[in-house]
Amino acid sequence: MPTPLPFIAVTMGDGAGIGPEVVVAALLDDAVLTRCRPVVIGDAQRLREAARILGLDCEIAAVDHPRDAEFTPGRVNVVDLGLLPADLPWGELSPVAGGAAYAYIERAAALAVAGEVHAICTAPLNKEALHAAGHIYPGHTELLAHLTGTEEVSMMLSTEKVKVIHVTTHIGLIDAVNRIEPGLVERTVRRGHQAMVRAGTPNPVIGVCGINPHAGENGLFGYGEEEEKIVPALEVLRAEGVDARGPLPADTAFFLAGRGDYDLIVAMYHDQGHGPVKVLGIEAGVNLTVGLPVIRTSVDHGTAFDIAGTGTAEAGSMVEALRQATEMATVPVTPAA
Repeated sequence: MPTPLPFIAVTMGDGAGIGPEVVVAALLDDAVLTRCRPVVIGDAQRLREAARILGLDCEIAAVDHPRDAEFTPGRVNVVDLGLLPADLPWGELSPVAGGAAYAYIERAAALAVAGEVHAICTAPLNKEALHAAGHIYPGHTELLAHLTGTEEVSMMLSTEKVKVIHVTTHIGLIDAVNRIEPGLVERTVRRGHQAMVRAGTPNPVIGVCGINPHAGENGLFGYGEEEEKIVPALEVLRAEGVDARGPLPADTAFFLAGRGDYDLIVAMYHDQGHGPVKVLGIEAGVNLTVGLPVIRTSVDHGTAFDIAGTGTAEAGSMVEALRQATEMATVPVTPAA
């Protein structure tokens, strides 16, 4: 008996951005229904408007619960929260859209904690709109950690050429260096290792970046941060059989990963990891949160207010985010014939 395909909660993101467009386009991709059972958490009317803008003939079907959804070609199922006004402008900052985006995530998190969906895939939200609605979080990662009662999670970015997990993310550089310590480095590498194993790489080779230029170059740069904050964690991990190598100069680590020497790079702070990933593959990049009750994947682009409502947004990153959510879902997956 084939294992049922996983339910994926797909949050619509900020309704004034390109989220509704990329969600509709991705869920009508022929390959998606062979991999998973995606259900949008969002607003049905906004999705219908997105389909009209895209020139797509499809059914946007409102359901009360993921288990009520029917999965047939040309149908997009949505748990319709009905929070957006019909005249919401495209491409403009809106506290109403920010509040709705929060509500979509809140519902998806509740479904995940209850075990009723097996992964979450998120369209982009706008942080300024989120804050304007009174929800003060740096982004999806911290918001989902709060909603699921998870103390510590990690952000991972994934492209065809390179994957990177971050020890710190949405804090200033000085604060990031102060926060880095052996325990945090060790836990981050473990989460990355587990995610790679789950995604089908049984013995991942992990490259761990240093903090300073040239990873300190034996004390020439910095104040011994690599020896104090990173090396002790790597010694513990290697003793347990985790193939974690470093500390590595960040400027060469990503080049080596791009040619296949490393399966995963561990970045110490936000821009150290984000910059190279966006150069090496933003078109199909995926943002993952690891450490939650279920995996969360997302597109690696923003709300793109400048093109929202024009029908020109590319859905490739959302299709890839759904694929990776399926690969790492909390239930085994048997693709449809």
